[in-house]
Amino acid sequence: MISAGDFRNGVTIELEGNIYQIIEFQHVKPGKGAAFVRTKLKNIKSGGVIEKTFRPTEKCPKAHIDRKDMQYLYADGDLYNFMDMETYDQIAINADVIGDSLKFVKENEVCKINSHNGVVFAVEAPLFVELLITECEPGVKGDTATGATKPCTVETGATLNVPLFVNQGDTIKIDTRTGEYLSRV
Repeated sequence: MISAGDFRNGVTIELEGNIYQIIEFQHVKPGKGAAFVRTKLKNIKSGGVIEKTFRPTEKCPKAHIDRKDMQYLYADGDLYNFMDMETYDQIAINADVIGDSLKFVKENEVCKINSHNGVVFAVEAPLFVELLITECEPGVKGDTATGATKPCTVETGATLNVPLFVNQGDTIKIDTRTGEYLSRV
């Protein structure tokens, strides 16, 4: 249990059957009346943000989030299979939980699996990946004055915009959080 007076950014708590991470907190001492703690809480599973106030003496159970490195093996229909690299145990995660997080991830890449009480609720891709461009139209020099881009498809099937000088067969570095091109490799 953690009291509201001990809240810090990044702490995860259980509240009303959900798991929340504290994004912001502020101890407020008005001139008249009792002090309170104003917080912004992010629901870890749904991603929604709520604002809630607590009395400093209120207590909430602290939620323990397990983050484990696992190797992405393959996709089988709506199931994505991962392997624990220490115990070699394999788990299958439903596509609803994965969402778009594996859009730029190849097989055999290492991802972080987030779970609470044994229930997986999120998969974090590596921050940066290097992928081969499988389809890309040739860029024509002199088309624009500055910073033009063109769409291309990478080996995972995802599409993104790249500068005109990038061609089919090039390997590029991508930021998986934003889906943006970073550089050629």
